This record gives sequence, C-alpha cells and structure tokens, in this order.
Amino acid sequence: MFETLFGHLLGRLRHAPDGADLPYPPLPPAPPGGQALEVPRFGTNPGGLTMKLYVPPSPPRPGAPLLVLLHGCGQDATSFAAAAGWMALADRLGAPLLLPEQTARNNQGRCFNWFEPGDIARDAGEAASIRQMVQAVIDRWGCDRQRVFVAGLSAGGAMAAAVLAAYPEVFAAGAVVAGLPAGGASDVRSAMACMAGAGAELDGPGWADRARALAPPGYAGRWPRMAIWQGLADPVVDPANAGKLAAQWVALHGQGSTPTRDLSPRPGVHRRVWRDAVESWTIDGMAHGFPVAHASAEPFVLDAGIDASVEIARFWRLLPPA
Repeated sequence: MFETLFGHLLGRLRHAPDGADLPYPPLPPAPPGGQALEVPRFGTNPGGLTMKLYVPPSPPRPGAPLLVLLHGCGQDATSFAAAAGWMALADRLGAPLLLPEQTARNNQGRCFNWFEPGDIARDAGEAASIRQMVQAVIDRWGCDRQRVFVAGLSAGGAMAAAVLAAYPEVFAAGAVVAGLPAGGASDVRSAMACMAGAGAELDGPGWADRARALAPPGYAGRWPRMAIWQGLADPVVDPANAGKLAAQWVALHGQGSTPTRDLSPRPGVHRRVWRDAVESWTIDGMAHGFPVAHASAEPFVLDAGIDASVEIARFWRLLPPA
C-alpha cells in the first residue's frame, strides 16, 4: 500500500504554466445542478492543477459558505467527494464544493506535492493554484469570505495543512485526515521520513514556527481552526503525525498542550478538544483512509461507523451540534 500511494513521488514532473492569463477571469456558465464539471480557466494556475466544481441541485445563494476538498494519492476528486459524503454535505448546506485535482504531469502518483517548498509557498505552485480557484468561486457565486473551509485526505490532508498555513486569512477552518503537519518535509526523503514517523521531533512552538514560515511575513492575524482525524492502525501515515499536527495548531492558537475537554463519543473513537480551536479524532483499528458510516467501494474511504464529513461540518459550525 505504501508503494501504491507514494512510490511515484520520486518520478515527479513539473508542469509549466501556459501564458500569462488574467489573475481571476470570470468562470464559465454554472454547471448543471448536481454535477461536478471541470473549469478550464480560473487564473494563471502556477501549480498546473485541474479545477473541478460541484454545484448543488439548488444553486448556492450569495453568502453561502465555500467548501474545498483535496483528494488523496491516485484518487479521482469527484468520486472521492461523492463517496466520502462531501457532495451530500454541499447539497445540505447549499454550498459550492471546490475539488482541486492533481495531474500525472505534476506527480506520477497524482499526489499533491505537499513536501515541495515551491508548491506550498504563498503565491507559488500548487498552493497558489488552489488560492486562485477559491477566489474564482467566491467571485462567481458571492460566497461568504468569512466562511471558506478546506479539508483533505493523506497527501491532500498534508496540502490542506500547508494551504491553511500559507493563507491563514483566507480560511476560517480546516480539516486534515490521515495527513501531516505543515512544513513537515522539504523534499522526497524528508517526506518519506515524516510519513513513517521518523521526521522532525519538535515541540508545539517548534511546529508552529514551521507553519508561520509559510504565512505572510509578520502575520499577526487569527489562525484557522483545525480538525484532525487519524486511524490508529494506519500503515501509510504514522499516527504520531496526528499528535504533531495537534501540537502545531494548538501552539498557533496559543493554547496549552493539555486538552480542555475529552468528548469521546464511544469506545474506540477518541475526541479531544482544545478550547474549540483544535480538535483531534483518533479511531482504534482504522487503517489509512477517510472515515464514513457505510460500506464503500471507493479506495481509502473506510467504514468506521462515523461520518467524518458531518462531524467536521459541526466543528466548522456549519451544522448544529449532535
């Protein structure tokens, strides 16, 4: 499984952006409700990503939130979004769902390049492409700029953490599922070490400094709230990374390292909360994937008896508490 997901990182290829487009050209006419379609032009696209957009059957009204979902290695963005419950959530909220998708031209394993400094730096590479997509959707649909959210699985989770760090003023909150802390790696070798749990051993402030290095110089604004999900039997991303992520974002929010609440809903599912700024869910026996409460044939979408998409939306304050 490790080889299937990440073995192609060494064969990464860069995509050179074509021409000098306007920063945020208007999006084409809206796709039919209930469909996810590719948007061919949305900006200069320095990271060479593909933009897909799902619009609920009832078109979003101005002021709707914007959801962004980053897939894992080798996944189709649309199929993953449907299987993991994100299209149903977008329907429920009346919100557009942005689905950036990696290409084999960038990475032969179709993993987001979360470990490449040129792809996670502010206003550069894949992070900048995602930011341009966000702006294009906001401009087209009039989404609430104070309610933009990003989640991701695996390499997409690691990229979500990096994008949250690079653009903290853009996102209200995020979620990282089976992912890694922002700034945890700077090349393929360190990425492999980080995934295996043998990466940098830093305290919370040290991890926070790694995130701040991606942010605007001297950034003193608020940091996005963070939800972390991790299976404790994950053979691909060492579960220790969930602790590093929690330490990073707890420190960014200026919280103490001890959780303020333990709200574990049932045996085998552990939820810890740091003053509503950070929450961490760990699930006994769960392998590498996104938790759902139903059987799924989609790779890396796992029946864990709980719908992470719904719980994440509750933490983001988009759905009422259970």
